[in-house]
Amino acid sequence: MTSYHTLQLDNLNIFYREAGNPKRPTMILFHGFPSASHMFRDLMPLLSQHFHLIAPDFPGFGQSSMPSHTEFTYTFDHLSTVMTDFIQRLGLTKFYLYAFDYGTPIGFRIATAHPDWIAGIISQNGNIYQAGLGAK
Repeated sequence: MTSYHTLQLDNLNIFYREAGNPKRPTMILFHGFPSASHMFRDLMPLLSQHFHLIAPDFPGFGQSSMPSHTEFTYTFDHLSTVMTDFIQRLGLTKFYLYAFDYGTPIGFRIATAHPDWIAGIISQNGNIYQAGLGAK
């Protein structure tokens, strides 16, 4: 069964879905563009018997806060910082990372900064190599 939560980080509310037993290995699911965590609504029940699942909505997406671009910097670096804070607030220290599309550069930055957190990475339709993170 999936449950729904909101975590306040500074002046942001970060919405997330959670499923599975927290005693099982954790997997964080980062969504793509222009979607949100709802893109995992059918996948989470299938994985929940094997994993503890966390699927946040990035700021500006889904049910998370949507600050104006004049008040919030919508860059992969900044979103990675927000998601790092989110992960730390949840007390997650080891997890699998499923990163789709837009979520991949965010997840890659977190994995590079905190390799000890990462049990494994699944990347779908995303750049997860250094050259792919450059200007486009």
